[in-house]
Amino acid sequence: MRPPALSALLLALLLPLLALSASPSSAKRGQRRAETEQVILSVVEGGAVPPAISRLRFLREESYAADEITEVLRKVLDERPRRNLVAVLAGLETRAAEPTLARLAGDDDSAVRMYAAQGLARLNSRNTGVLLPLLQDKSSGVRKEAARALGASRNAKMGAPLLKAAKAEPELEVRAAMLAAVGDTGDAKQAAALKAFLTSDSESTRFAAARGLCRLGSQDGFAFAGKLLGSQDRFVRRQGLELYEGVSARKATPALKPLLEDKDRALAAGAARILYQGGEAPMLDWLVLASWNAKGEEKLAYEKELETLQLQDDRRKAILRKAGVAK
Repeated sequence: MRPPALSALLLALLLPLLALSASPSSAKRGQRRAETEQVILSVVEGGAVPPAISRLRFLREESYAADEITEVLRKVLDERPRRNLVAVLAGLETRAAEPTLARLAGDDDSAVRMYAAQGLARLNSRNTGVLLPLLQDKSSGVRKEAARALGASRNAKMGAPLLKAAKAEPELEVRAAMLAAVGDTGDAKQAAALKAFLTSDSESTRFAAARGLCRLGSQDGFAFAGKLLGSQDRFVRRQGLELYEGVSARKATPALKPLLEDKDRALAAGAARILYQGGEAPMLDWLVLASWNAKGEEKLAYEKELETLQLQDDRRKAILRKAGVAK
């Protein structure tokens, strides 16, 4: 790589020339790409990962950034900047990063393998061949992220190996990720084996098995969640609601629709958000209007869920205009 100072100097000299010779749209793209390169360079020099990801996504040059990071990774040998670059690549959520992430899933560095698995999970990658060996990785973090990625692949053939790995997994947190991921694969044939984990001595294992069953649409999972929702303890009830994360609105509606009228408005807001993410589009309007009409702590409950959905201001305004409560 060129020295940072030289790179910055070249950028400063080239940008004005590019702006003069190109069309306005091309000039803007050139500026965005030049800034993209500068952000990547800042990561190499020790800059923080989250701000870099946010900036690159704001610039909307994720594919270009993925290509640039792939090239830079060929030259950077130091452990820390290399790990940070892979973490940024994983956070871009662009299909252009998939080949590099798949290759890095077999890297010698466990942190790199873990970030690669995270990135493949965010892409719902079907490249399960590079992920399956990671279920036996020496690093628990790698095993956990590999399980999540295999679940995110939505490949029913991954249900059986995930369940086999869960039975042998000594780390409770990793086992929980594996069991939940079985549900994500959609392999209904594993429901009976998942049900067996509902009697485990470990609370996290029972909860994860129930989550997996709910995602498979199993009545055993819904019955487990129903018992929690029927508790008098609001925190236990919210645990029950959590089990519906990732469940389609069609399957979740019977249990969650009544919660929209619950006196615990945080529970109601969470139910609306889960139903929306499960495919019931009107629930977004419901959340926006409920927040508009609420005050104090109730309003905060709705806004927390809208923040989770990363609702843009223009979308919110459009919903309020449609409802006739704002101009």
